[in-house]
Amino acid sequence: MSPAQEPPRHLLENLTTAVLLLEQNLQLIYMNPAAEMLLAASLTRFRGQPVAQLFQEPRAGSDTLTQSASTGHPFTKREAQLQLHNGETLTVDYTASPIAEMKNTQLIIEIFPRDRQLRISREEELVNKQETVRALVRGMAHEIKNPLGGIRGAAQLLERALPNTDLKDYTQVIIDEADRLRNLVDRMLGPRHLPEMKRLNIHEVLERVYTLAQAEFGGQVRLIRDYDPSLPEFAGDKEQLIQAVLNIVRNAMQALIESGQSNGRIILQTRAKRQFTLGSERHRLVCQVKIIDNGPGIPENMLENIFYPMVSGRAEGTGLGLTIAQAALQQHQGLIECISQQGHTEFRMLIPFDNQSTTEQTDTGAAP
Repeated sequence: MSPAQEPPRHLLENLTTAVLLLEQNLQLIYMNPAAEMLLAASLTRFRGQPVAQLFQEPRAGSDTLTQSASTGHPFTKREAQLQLHNGETLTVDYTASPIAEMKNTQLIIEIFPRDRQLRISREEELVNKQETVRALVRGMAHEIKNPLGGIRGAAQLLERALPNTDLKDYTQVIIDEADRLRNLVDRMLGPRHLPEMKRLNIHEVLERVYTLAQAEFGGQVRLIRDYDPSLPEFAGDKEQLIQAVLNIVRNAMQALIESGQSNGRIILQTRAKRQFTLGSERHRLVCQVKIIDNGPGIPENMLENIFYPMVSGRAEGTGLGLTIAQAALQQHQGLIECISQQGHTEFRMLIPFDNQSTTEQTDTGAAP
């Protein structure tokens, strides 16, 4: 095979595995349609260009590929992070196999995407943890609310029997605190009614949140809207989604204000994701809402636990805002993910457009 000659198309173009052929100097000779789809690139555009123009592996660079081509030794990498030409990141396993061709050594690279498997595992773990926490909270709520009711009732009886009205201030404190604890427990339990699913556009939700945040924080933080106006409608509970987005935006606003950052900003971004997996189910089209801020970030030791109740980075915070937001998204067959580092925190809300089962259940009065 000459250096510019492509492999037989009938052998490679029907494979579901992404396959690339590189020159010894790592210039692209060929990639099959599966590779074009995985890497979001066309052979016509990238043929003859260095593979680094197509994707890079930031943690390892191209040294391993160069070494394989020069030594003739194959290698395999597991869970490598590839930064694509369009800015997206893929987690893959890949194998590089050198092939001696005349005086030139070429590389065949086979790429196996891992994002879907890793996402399924991560989301199943998240859902299982959330269910465990919800069961624990329900048990605790039962054990807490019963004695609270007794304390409140006893305080009311005592208040009626007290001869001195000045002493009633103390019984009123008991009643008020009992009510406050009961309300806190109710908030931990999440929504107490079925979602009212109606056709809506996600931008209705975001515009309401934008208005509320502007009114509440008086322009202390810049809000930027980056919408995809082509997104279709889906079935959702507007009030629940507003509360979920508002909880995240409020957290970001407060973090930016408390850090004293002068150029604080929050981006509300909407996009569509095609053929996207949520849990173990693959959806044709998913609504993605990103809430991105340039604040101090979430401490690494808190990041895995932020959706649990009573976990908060603020002394006066209840740690319930994200728990409530996650519960609302789960009622829409979606979820919330978060990545964070200094200067960049990104919450990603994912809701399938084809959540017809939720709509049907709501129409018949069944629980979602």
